[in-house]
Amino acid sequence: MRIGEFNELTLLRFTSVGAYLGDDEDNDVLLPNKYLTDEMDLDDVLKVFVYRDSEDRAVATTEIPLIELNGFAYLKVTSVNAFGAFADWGLEKELMIPFKEQNKKLEEDRYYLTCLLLDEDTDRVFGSTKVNRYLTKCKDSFDADQEVDLLICETTDLGQKVIVNNKYAGLIFNNDISRSLHRGQQTKGYVTNVREDGKLDVRLDKSGFGKIPENAERLLEIMKNRGWISVTDKSHPDDIREALGMSKKTFKQAVGNLYKRRLIALKENGIQYIGD
Repeated sequence: MRIGEFNELTLLRFTSVGAYLGDDEDNDVLLPNKYLTDEMDLDDVLKVFVYRDSEDRAVATTEIPLIELNGFAYLKVTSVNAFGAFADWGLEKELMIPFKEQNKKLEEDRYYLTCLLLDEDTDRVFGSTKVNRYLTKCKDSFDADQEVDLLICETTDLGQKVIVNNKYAGLIFNNDISRSLHRGQQTKGYVTNVREDGKLDVRLDKSGFGKIPENAERLLEIMKNRGWISVTDKSHPDDIREALGMSKKTFKQAVGNLYKRRLIALKENGIQYIGD
């Protein structure tokens, strides 16, 4: 039975305090009454999360935690005491973040990027905000159209830091940020480069020629509705993003596509729609 993870367990018996679930190795764990439903019956196979309660007993829950083992999420610190900080991770017992696992002093009511880990000596889960030590150097390769999962992290001068597929460090450069992002947001993206240090360059949209038609059609719809836009390829990237919701690079590619199709006219202070 795996602590800190989801397990598929068989319902063995009902008791006054709940139901006992078991695995193939004759381990069992209590699923308390508050998680039982009328539909549950003997020999049912249930997917439950197993962790240790405040009395250090293994217990099962049908609740879904905000973070899974070896995963990352922004968690809210609810209290700090002499033992460490405690964060809300979506379950009844709060997650402890020991002082030695804090990259700086944590404060109540603030959110911190946290990794969920298992202490194999005590069989207890704990949190860590020293996330860089738990990220993996990437040795994989990615196809241009291969979608990946992104967790949006802090903003830097170069762009937006992200965690890719719950294990790799990545960066979306400012010029490739085509829409508004916020810390803790989960979204999709595409890897454009695996660096020598094992970190990834990421885009929100597909790279290369594959994404031009889609964004060109998006810009075309805007042009049809407005007739004129007051931005050009010389405009500041922030002005383009605010006006159209796309990066400057994407904008220039879309403009080039529409111009070749003779759908727009390029003026000194803007772009005019001239019809199909």
